[in-house]
Amino acid sequence: MPSLEGLPGDEEDWIRRFPQLAQALAHPLDRRRTLKLLALALAGGGLAGCDPGTPDRGFVSAVRAAPGVVPGVPNIYASAHVRDGYANGILVTHQMGRPIKVEGNPGHPSSLGATDLFAQAAIQDFYDPDRASGPLRDGMPAAWQEVTTVLQALRARPGGAGTSGGAGLRILTGTVTSPTLGAAIDALLAAHPGAIWHRWDAIGREAVRQGAAMAYGRPAMVIPDLRQVDVALAVESDLLDSAPGHLRHARAFAGRRNPVLGDMSRLYAVEPTPSLTGVAADHRFIAAPGACEEIIGRLAAALLHNEEPSGGPDWLGAVVADLRAHRGRALVHLGPDYGAPAHAAIHAMNEALGGRGKVFDVFEPPEYRSVQPVSTLSDLMDDMEKGRVRALLILEVNPVYQVPRFGAVLPRIPLSIALADRPHETARAARWHVPLAHGFEEWGDARADDGTATILQPQAMPLYGGTSAATILRFCAGEVGRPARELVRQVWRERLASERDWRAALAAGVIPGTASARLDAAISPVMPPVSPRGAASGDLTLLLRPDPHLWDGREANNPWLQELPRPLSKSVWGNPLLIPPDLARSMDLRNGDEIVLSVGARRAVLPVWVQPGQVSGCVVGLLGSGRRHAGETGNGVGTDLYPLRDAVGPVRIAATGRRVDVACTEHHATVVADTPSDIVRHGTLARFRQEPGFLGTAQDHPVSEAALYRRDPGAPVAWGMSIDLNACTGCNACMIACQAENNVPVVGRDEVLRQREMHWLRIDRAYEGTPDAPDTFFQPMLCMHCEQAPCETVCPVGATMHDSEGLNVMVYNRCVGTKFCSNNCPYKVRRFNYFAFAEQERRPPISRNPDVSVRARGVMEKCTFCVQRIAQARIAADRDGVAEQVVTACQAACPTQAITFGDINDPDAAVRHRKASPLTYGVLPEQGTHPRVTYEARIRNPNPAFES
Repeated sequence: MPSLEGLPGDEEDWIRRFPQLAQALAHPLDRRRTLKLLALALAGGGLAGCDPGTPDRGFVSAVRAAPGVVPGVPNIYASAHVRDGYANGILVTHQMGRPIKVEGNPGHPSSLGATDLFAQAAIQDFYDPDRASGPLRDGMPAAWQEVTTVLQALRARPGGAGTSGGAGLRILTGTVTSPTLGAAIDALLAAHPGAIWHRWDAIGREAVRQGAAMAYGRPAMVIPDLRQVDVALAVESDLLDSAPGHLRHARAFAGRRNPVLGDMSRLYAVEPTPSLTGVAADHRFIAAPGACEEIIGRLAAALLHNEEPSGGPDWLGAVVADLRAHRGRALVHLGPDYGAPAHAAIHAMNEALGGRGKVFDVFEPPEYRSVQPVSTLSDLMDDMEKGRVRALLILEVNPVYQVPRFGAVLPRIPLSIALADRPHETARAARWHVPLAHGFEEWGDARADDGTATILQPQAMPLYGGTSAATILRFCAGEVGRPARELVRQVWRERLASERDWRAALAAGVIPGTASARLDAAISPVMPPVSPRGAASGDLTLLLRPDPHLWDGREANNPWLQELPRPLSKSVWGNPLLIPPDLARSMDLRNGDEIVLSVGARRAVLPVWVQPGQVSGCVVGLLGSGRRHAGETGNGVGTDLYPLRDAVGPVRIAATGRRVDVACTEHHATVVADTPSDIVRHGTLARFRQEPGFLGTAQDHPVSEAALYRRDPGAPVAWGMSIDLNACTGCNACMIACQAENNVPVVGRDEVLRQREMHWLRIDRAYEGTPDAPDTFFQPMLCMHCEQAPCETVCPVGATMHDSEGLNVMVYNRCVGTKFCSNNCPYKVRRFNYFAFAEQERRPPISRNPDVSVRARGVMEKCTFCVQRIAQARIAADRDGVAEQVVTACQAACPTQAITFGDINDPDAAVRHRKASPLTYGVLPEQGTHPRVTYEARIRNPNPAFES
């Protein structure tokens, strides 16, 4: 039997890098296997010479620091985080030349200083040990010279693909907004005129693009401005959580939701399953997917042809009347899961409501438009089946995992090259896997939804090797040796002519003057009809939606996102099938019961989870789980539901009689109150106008003179926080920001099942009403930093104590793990480190924030109000004589600015003004804890017509 003895690292590590070794090691050797292992041994010998663990490498410590690098002082560089092709501006914080934290870029129009959870988790992706470390041929290691040889041969053949004019050459990409990458694709198409570019996204917005083109007669991007909207109707909308520009939309929406700050808008939502947009609505109407399309048709008849809505749901007439009453200030928005005719009809309705130039406008689309027409994935697969494709370049997409048909026809292609920064199912199935550099390692550019361009500058030297996609494509086009930086400079040479302009654009994270131009295209006078679809009466409907944290599966190997509770189900490390309460009752199903889900001849086995507020007769599966080649963290987690996506036939579920442990955090930190209103307070706008103080305030419960003890912090600074429940959408960006800033470890599925997750901040989700149609509320919950802290009086070693600025701090060296403080905390916001979770993480130490200690086993952890940032501000104030300005990690990330932090002793501080709101209240006032964290109660703006 062969072995790997003598190579650096253990056998398991080599098998993880090169899975084909497992088969080779398990069987007797033949000549072919012998030669493969001999080649591997030779490569391993070379790797051994470069082993970082080898002693006495002859390194000499730097005598002089690199320019701009001061030990302990962070450096910040602008870039962009790109998802589905669209850019959100970010600022990357470095410590000693290594990225450790992502923040939003305040100067970027799509981020406005905020981030989503994917941008926050990009640090974990960057340091992922499972990233591609070198080229692979048929799954075996290859040299970069071999890649060069293959690309040269591709370029040298007539037409580049063995047929005249490159007719057999194809390129497959996702959405491309990068001018540099687009120019490289055009260069390749120019060199091979017969080649074809195919564009596809697993969670695509092609119907949205087609609908806009259908409505305006040409490609267009319709961008709403929620700051100007008084009444909005959202039909299964993703406007606040995942649509292009969703950070800006969420900020604008939240700015109109607090009655103390200005006039409130009103939001209606129609959807089959709860979403973040639906939870934020004043009225949420539950409707099946087919009924939603029928509603769109009736809306079109009412708003385009002035017909009175009849035969539809009871509420439709009142909604139409409200939209008409706010002409010029009303908006209808539709999510991406509907066809182009439905989107075209929505655009026509908004035009009929007179909102153009006020609540929305029409712009040139930011997607790169090639000199040649762009084809679809379906056309590509048809040509693959017919033998018309001789060579295929697959750029940063994973269709083998997401489209079963593609995986079946890929072996028919003589030459397939997958360009990806990490191994995945398509990279494994392709003949060649060429590693691309991470977005933090290479130059590039991308546009936001409004067209604003950002240059992506590298944040670090490549950790695992790799190159840029533009460089590879230019090489195939005959331009050898063009580094990515030169390609980006060439594209922007005219606009950024001088070195000063170039550096200014890099520093700002925005290229000035690149926003898309407005279009004067008129709406088409004729709209195609919207045809209702859906299951027949009595049949189940299966909706497949992207996982809110794993998205289309690309984040499956990110442990931060795997362990982040889903906003509504609170499940982690898996994707149970979401079923409505009435179906659970009729089939006697409970959370965790295993079922067989079948669509026609295809089937999947997975547990169920009852989702309150989901429409009857509809089940929802989350895509992105069940990965086979994601990496050590993501492999085998959850169930792959992509095979059901194009299945035809009736939807059926059948119980197996078995149960599955579903990891969920919902009941891990139950807060008990005398009345539910002491936790999440809410009311209506009409009641607030009549009686502004009806919800009670934090000042309703002053410190009693008979208290056992009193605290009077003597420092001039008193830190406090206010959280506006009107603005919080439950997006979870604050949780990942806290985790990245404070080195909070993940614990894994088994420990979550034991209620041992470590998040310092959680987003509680509360229901009120019936399970079939509940009202849903989100509430961030963190250490309250109580002035009368019950945790402090029971600690036998004084590990938890108050400082002079009112912070409840933890002295880790004193903590002996009695957990008395956690037992005595009414808010249940403390986490005990049962094991050395930080040591068990698959995360290099250099990825952690050096300003925050990495806690050892056996100590209690909790929110510290980012005390390290407070210390940095204090040092700056002592040095520069300026007032301390502190922004916590959760506050910085929040897209809606729901969190305000600062010195409550400062009369001009924003947090003091927020705490003076009549909506302010403290959670569990009867406990007498007097928390420094207070909330602003949620106010809804229902239509008075529904009240009567």
